[in-house]
Amino acid sequence: MRLTFAGGARMVTGTCFHLRSGEVQLLVDCGMQQGDHADELNRVAFPFAPQEIDALFLTHAHIDHAGLLPRLVKEGFSGPIITTAATADLAEIMLYDSAHIQVSDAEWFSKKALTAGAAITFTPLYTPDDVARAVGLFQRTTYGKIERIGKNVRYRFLDAGHILGSGTLELWYQDSPVERKIVFSGDIGKKGSPIVRDPQPTEEADYVVMESTYGNRLHKNMEESIDELVEAITTTLHRGGNVLIPSFAVGRTQDLLYTLNRLVGEGRLKRLDVYVDSPLAAEATRVYLAHPDYFDEESLQQLQRGADRALSLHFTTTVEESMKLNSLRSGAVIIAGSGMCDGGRIRHHLKHNLGRPECSVIFVGFQARGTLGREIVEGARSVRIFGEDIAVRARIHTIGGFSAHADRQGLLEWLGAFATSPEVFIVHGEEEVSLDFKAAVEERFGFVTHVPYKGQSFTI
Repeated sequence: MRLTFAGGARMVTGTCFHLRSGEVQLLVDCGMQQGDHADELNRVAFPFAPQEIDALFLTHAHIDHAGLLPRLVKEGFSGPIITTAATADLAEIMLYDSAHIQVSDAEWFSKKALTAGAAITFTPLYTPDDVARAVGLFQRTTYGKIERIGKNVRYRFLDAGHILGSGTLELWYQDSPVERKIVFSGDIGKKGSPIVRDPQPTEEADYVVMESTYGNRLHKNMEESIDELVEAITTTLHRGGNVLIPSFAVGRTQDLLYTLNRLVGEGRLKRLDVYVDSPLAAEATRVYLAHPDYFDEESLQQLQRGADRALSLHFTTTVEESMKLNSLRSGAVIIAGSGMCDGGRIRHHLKHNLGRPECSVIFVGFQARGTLGREIVEGARSVRIFGEDIAVRARIHTIGGFSAHADRQGLLEWLGAFATSPEVFIVHGEEEVSLDFKAAVEERFGFVTHVPYKGQSFTI
C-alpha cells in the first residue's frame, strides 16, 4: 500500500490522503484550504486522477475535510463517498452553502473586473449542480459496522466525538500474505463536550494517521470556560455593548446554544437575546435534532424531556434580517459564521461593532494562520474588512474549552489506548505544533513517528 499526503500535512486545512494498492485507489477526505491564498490553492490540480479513485471515506462534514468533494466529482470521480448518516446530511447542506458562495464570489469579481475595464470572467470552483452529483454518491454507514470494498479491503467507523456523525476510520488491507491495519483519526473530540459522545478509542493498528490541531497546548476545563463565558457576556451587556461570537455553523453553534440555554435555565445568565445569523447554522441545527441517536446520554435526556427553551432565540435567514442586526447597539448576543472570520456574515457585524469598546468578541474555536480571526486574537490594533481599516477597540476573549478538538493531553490519551506500537503520521496541525506533538509522542510512547510534507509518500 502506498500512502500519499495530498493535503492537511504541516497545515490545519485541506485534509486529503491518497491510498493506492495495486489497482485499488482510495481517498480519505477531500477538504478545502482556508486562510492565505486559499482560492488559488483550491484550484491546484489534484495529485491523482479523480476518475481512477475507487472510493472516498469522509470522516466528517467540516469544509476543511469535505469542501472539495464537488470539484472532485466535477473532474471525474464517480465512486461511493462512504460516511455516516449524520455526516452525509450535514455535508449536503454545507456543500450547497459553499457552492452558493463560490458562484456569488465569481459573479462579484467578474462584475468588479468589468467595472475596472478588464474583460475577465471569474469561474466558481464548483456549482450547486456539482454538489448535487456529489451528494448522489453518498453511501451511508453506521458506527461499529465492518464492511468490505473488493476482496482485500475492510473498513469501520468509530465515533470520533468531534461533531455529530464524525468518525475515526479503521481500514484493514491485504496486499501481502499478512493483513495490515491503518487508522485515520479524523478530528478527535474532547471528552465532556456538549451533545456528542466522547471519542471512541481503537486499540490495534500497524499505522495511525492522526490530527494534531491542539498538539502543543492544553484547554481550560469546561467549567472554567463556562465561568469565563458567563463573565464575558455579563460584563459586556452591563457595559451596554453587544457580544459577537464567530462560530462554525456546524458543531460549535449547536454546542453554544445548548450551553447558553442551560446557563439561562440555571439562572447563571439573565434571559438573553441570541441571534444566530447564519442560514447554514439554522439548517445544521435541524439536522442535529433529526439525529438524536448520535447524542450523549445527558443531551438525549434533555431532548426527551422537551425542556423549555430559556433563550430568546432568533434565527435570521435573509440578508435583510441580517442587516437589521447592525442597528442593535446593545444587549445582543450575535452568533455568526464563519468561525475564522474569513467570510460569512460575521464580517459585517465586526465592521459595526469591533471599533466599539463597550462590545466584546468571543472566540471559541481555532483560528488558522492567515485568517482575519487569527489577526484579531493575536492583538492587531486594526484590521481590514471590506476594504476599510477597522480599529480593534472591543474586548477580545479566547475561550479554548469550547473547542471541538482534543487538546495535547486528550490526543496523547487517545493514542495511549493502543495496545500495539503503531507507526504514527502526524497531520492536520500547523508545522511547529505537529513537530512539538511528534516529540511528545516519541517521548511518551517511543513510537516511530513522522510529520509528513504535503505530497510525501510512504509504503505501508
